[in-house]
Amino acid sequence: MSASGRPPRATMRDVAALAGVSLKTVSRVVNREAGVSPDVTARVERAVAQLGYRHNLAASNLRRAHGRSAMVGAVLQDVSNSFSASLLRSLEDEARDRDVAIVASSLDEEPERERSIVESLVRRRVDGLLLVPATERQDYLADDLRNGLPVVFVDRRPQGVDTDSVTVDNGLGARLAVDHLVAHGHRRIAMVGDMPTIQTARARLEGYRSALRHAGVEPDPDLAAMSVRSSDDAVAAVYRLLDLDDPPTAIFAARNSLAVGAIRALHQRGLAGRVALVGFDDFPLADIVDPPLTVVRQNVRTIGAEVAKRLFARIDGDTSAPHHVVLTPELVVRGSGEIRP
Repeated sequence: MSASGRPPRATMRDVAALAGVSLKTVSRVVNREAGVSPDVTARVERAVAQLGYRHNLAASNLRRAHGRSAMVGAVLQDVSNSFSASLLRSLEDEARDRDVAIVASSLDEEPERERSIVESLVRRRVDGLLLVPATERQDYLADDLRNGLPVVFVDRRPQGVDTDSVTVDNGLGARLAVDHLVAHGHRRIAMVGDMPTIQTARARLEGYRSALRHAGVEPDPDLAAMSVRSSDDAVAAVYRLLDLDDPPTAIFAARNSLAVGAIRALHQRGLAGRVALVGFDDFPLADIVDPPLTVVRQNVRTIGAEVAKRLFARIDGDTSAPHHVVLTPELVVRGSGEIRP
């Protein structure tokens, strides 16, 4: 027994003794290397199962020529958010076939947290990074990129460095939402959005204003509720909008959590069937609220597949110029965005 009172972990030497083979043979089997007969492989695998042996992949990687960790870091804004969770799941599906583990962290739009998490992952020698940045510039990654660390930016383009990115046309998405509301007779259209310092929020605000001007409507600053961070904040923001002397007849909620807050506020005020609402980003149950929520949807599975394609290509040695993939969002019509003034 160990000092902690727990039995010691089985070692590779224990497996070799039980299977009656050399340490080298055990190493070849657990690392899935060629050159071991099926019979010997089966004996080693039985010994591994009997002893409950867990291979120390990190130590093995240090001995390998390529030095890979078989780990990828996913640095997201909030893994509890449905967009981040769906993106993470999509990446996991791609990574599983390669026997690569995903290490995920949330940033919560905190720049210092981003730098600290990235530094920690790089120290642990992850093979690559997926990054949804909170920092305005990512120059701090310059040395790591020069040293060959594969990094793919998601949702936001890199600033200060040039590396692969997969984004959605956020301006177009906002225009789709506002154009849809305009087509249904609305002119007093409010927007509830995140901090304008965030690249995506700024693009959606610009798209909102552009669509209004294209419709001959000068944007009213009182109708743009920005720097709204959470669902609860969105409830309060929508209350303020509804209390204006000339309240909006329609609302564009520029993030899924903000759409949830807007839905709650409209229901609490008894206006769910009278004020139109379009959200940006789909989320579970959006199609069964009353009325069902019309959304601008990002195809997260496609985003995840593109990210995995770029990231694993770089890990495998692709040295081509950076790729900047921009995907087109789609308007999903369900009912809430078709309410007329």
